[in-house]
Amino acid sequence: MAERVFTPFNIAHLRYTSIIRLSSKTYDRMICCMSALSLDLIDLRLLTLLQLDADRSNVELARLVGLSPTATLHRVRRLKSSGVIRAVVAELDAPLVGFPLHVYVLVTIERHDESGHRRFMEAVRSMPEVISADWVTGEIDAILVVAAREVAELQRVITRLSTRGGAVRVTTLLRLEELKPASPLPLGSGGE
Repeated sequence: MAERVFTPFNIAHLRYTSIIRLSSKTYDRMICCMSALSLDLIDLRLLTLLQLDADRSNVELARLVGLSPTATLHRVRRLKSSGVIRAVVAELDAPLVGFPLHVYVLVTIERHDESGHRRFMEAVRSMPEVISADWVTGEIDAILVVAAREVAELQRVITRLSTRGGAVRVTTLLRLEELKPASPLPLGSGGE
């Protein structure tokens, strides 16, 4: 396995004072975890456990990571206050709560300036049926995920995207079946 040599100058934000030698796997894991908040292996373990089941008790988390409940609680609070943990939410089964249509909507907007982007963002954010939206690169500008009770509700969303959001092209893709559920970030894997 090849070693990479780094000096304080090319990893200055890590604040090392001497040359360090890292394997490719270690380097990749460090790069993955670098942020304004320093994450150690215990933080990564906590994040992995919480991604799998955010309803775990603090005592159970402490037992699983080998810390006291107090130390574990402080770490989880730090991860929340820093924004690493953005939210703790319940994931609902959409069809069971009355939203059988799960649709991906590919959108091309008319204007690609600041006002066009703002207009589209405001329209999307005002529609509760749009449960997720991302700007993307390529032939389309945005991908939206829409949850709808019926086709008429989906049609209203598409119409509003055009009239209020400035969409010039809208393509819908109906999700037939979940292929893979949303998965946790692979914090502990080294790409193997």
